Amino acid sequence: MHKFANEFHTLNYTIRGCENILLFAHTRPDGDTVGSVLALREYIQLLGKNVDIACFDPLPDYLATLSSATFIHPDKIDLTKYKLIIATDSVERGFEKILPQIDKKQITAIIDHHPDITIFADIKIVDPAYSSVCEMIYEFFISNKIEIARETSTFLMLGIIADTGILQHSNTTSHVLGIISELMKKGAPMAKIVNATFNSKKISTLKLWGRAFERARINQENGMITSVLTMEDIKEFGATTEDIAQVATILNTVPGTKFSLVLSEREDGMIKGSLRSEKYKGVNVSKLAAQFGGGGHELASGFEIKGKIVETENGWKIE
Repeated sequence: MHKFANEFHTLNYTIRGCENILLFAHTRPDGDTVGSVLALREYIQLLGKNVDIACFDPLPDYLATLSSATFIHPDKIDLTKYKLIIATDSVERGFEKILPQIDKKQITAIIDHHPDITIFADIKIVDPAYSSVCEMIYEFFISNKIEIARETSTFLMLGIIADTGILQHSNTTSHVLGIISELMKKGAPMAKIVNATFNSKKISTLKLWGRAFERARINQENGMITSVLTMEDIKEFGATTEDIAQVATILNTVPGTKFSLVLSEREDGMIKGSLRSEKYKGVNVSKLAAQFGGGGHELASGFEIKGKIVETENGWKIE
């Protein structure tokens, strides 16, 4: 029996009993939240239900080769028409903003693999032991004996590949590899997914990365490697905030470092901090993120603080 067999059954029963369903992806959507909502949408559409996807940000351009789906801004949706609302992955990045607008008669469900989720939902499936929410959605399908079509397998693999760093992070278990094998058998194009999410880089992205690598500094006392990117940098190269996602991961590969921190400005006057490490380095970056009101996993965490990155004679500071 699957770990969440009862919850998976309840969620499937609820999906089948609702005609209008809303799926919610977190802000600045990544491969896992995108893959999970798209996989669920495929299943729900096959049931003949009406389903929409809401997100405060559009579908990332780099994933356009995998799907032509449209993400609708929550402000442009009549939330009252949906009987069931399902939020997936990093649910505390956006979903909490629409909760006050949801009536008690509506059913809410959250599926997340991040720890310490405080949001209430009628159906709550949360477990940080999973590599990704897409791994959880896969188990949802298997538990309910739902056939996984080629398109669905593509979206599930997208999330798993994204959150395991192309199967390189320590959350890549033998079970995860088994799932990848099954998804490949069903037609998921691994090479295409890897190319879209990691290997396909615009010249603007590479120039922005160059700026970040140029500014990288190592603190010999604690093994931290850091870098910063401002909104001016992003605009100078015609890049977007999506182009920053892999910088912290790449810096974390520098020999002699224990963890990486990348601070990058956002349009809304916020600064995003991205922390990465590896299990053998012995650093729990989620504890560091928690000091700034953030969180995540032991080896991949983040936080957001209000401010601006300013250059000084001695380096950089936040004002």
